[in-house]
Amino acid sequence: MQEVSRNLETITKHSVVHSLLWKFFERCSVQIITFIVTIVLARLLNPQEYGTIALVLVFVNVAGVIVEGGLNTALIQKKDSDQIDFSTIFYATLGVALILYAILYFTAADIAAFYKNSSLEAVVKVLGISLFFFAVNSIQKAYLSKRMLFKKLFYSSFGAVVVSGTIGIYLAWKGCGVWALVAQSFLTQACTTLIMFITVKWYPSLQFSWQRFKLLFNYGWKIFASNMLVSASINVRSLIIGKVYTSSALALFDRGKQFPALIIDNINSSIQAVLFPVLSGLQDNRDSVKTLVRRSIKTSAFVIFPLVVGLSIFAEPLILSLLTSKWIGAIPYVRIFCIAYLLMPMQIANLEAIKSLGYSGTTLKLELYKKIIEFIVLLITIPISVYFIAWGIVFYNFIALIINVRPNTKILNYGLAEQLKDIFPTLAISLLMGIIVFPITLMPINPTFMIIAGGVAGIAVYGILAALSHNETYIYIKATLLERIKHKSSI
Repeated sequence: MQEVSRNLETITKHSVVHSLLWKFFERCSVQIITFIVTIVLARLLNPQEYGTIALVLVFVNVAGVIVEGGLNTALIQKKDSDQIDFSTIFYATLGVALILYAILYFTAADIAAFYKNSSLEAVVKVLGISLFFFAVNSIQKAYLSKRMLFKKLFYSSFGAVVVSGTIGIYLAWKGCGVWALVAQSFLTQACTTLIMFITVKWYPSLQFSWQRFKLLFNYGWKIFASNMLVSASINVRSLIIGKVYTSSALALFDRGKQFPALIIDNINSSIQAVLFPVLSGLQDNRDSVKTLVRRSIKTSAFVIFPLVVGLSIFAEPLILSLLTSKWIGAIPYVRIFCIAYLLMPMQIANLEAIKSLGYSGTTLKLELYKKIIEFIVLLITIPISVYFIAWGIVFYNFIALIINVRPNTKILNYGLAEQLKDIFPTLAISLLMGIIVFPITLMPINPTFMIIAGGVAGIAVYGILAALSHNETYIYIKATLLERIKHKSSI
């Protein structure tokens, strides 16, 4: 029995590491290309045009959350979901997409009038079509996640950003303005869906079961409500900034958020995509769930902390060298969001554990508590300035961490004090690394050279500090990689 348990543990470990590596590779490659495309577009376009697309994406993103409805998550969480389940949810999400697109189409003129921007009407109508691709793709991703086929997800995501980015840059170069951004956003979703149909080989059958729908909806609606609260709070903030202040202020706010989000989103999406299906499969073994969550928190912290510290220190030369001086107003936001997102993967790991164990109702309650606090903070900061709105996010995220961790104190016997103790050694060497490399920013050198010098020095110093301090996560990652290399060479 112990031998079987050890074998199962080894299989799970290898499958998790393999899947996490492919998912992380997919996110990194996609984000790097997207980042390059964004830099080129930012040089060709102005903040006002970015502000216009940001406003429209608020409505499309909220509609996208409604389309998904938490049902794709229910497909992953259900242990024995089959073709009937997937087909049922496929048709249900398409139906919702049709209804929501009709609403967007007929209210597009009102949206444009509200923001006193006539160009918004056509943009809303065109980008709204992407809801249909989003509906299909949400089921495709659930199918891949259920079967841990993250290698195939890489092909679709990578191909989509290359095609959409190339076309977007060409249109911007030709002077198409905001429509270059519209084309890029629309084609990303369309190409992802098309390529996935070719590579995954999953197609819906002519089957729909109300009984299966009700069963999946019973779990999924709570996840949907939680996701809707998150999406609404994020997008309402953007709507308010665009209305109370200016579209240019919104563009600087979003661009400042983009750089730390580039780091955090890669880690978060990898954790969510891989951790949730694995934890769902282990939901009968709480000790295994705790072990995996703990490892996830430690590993993500080891990767994120030095990157966020380094980004905060070198924010100014990064903005100047990549986006030029017309985006210099985004620098303070980069640093604020570095602090705001620092412990975000810790929140995500705790939430994925709660969801995977079937506590979707608990997830919804947590989001309700958090959104009440976030709404109060937003109301207080709106009249002051956009900077205070950003600092309000910092305050809220640390409160949200306490709320997200609380249920796992009882469910997994893994509370906030123990989690902070697990990440403190990594935080300490990351901050020390930042102190050591900071003098580089005071040197009278070109911003690009400053970034290169800071990056090389930061990696070297962080590696040395991790080795000298015998950092437990550093040792684990090193051993895992060596084991994987040895396993590959023996095949």
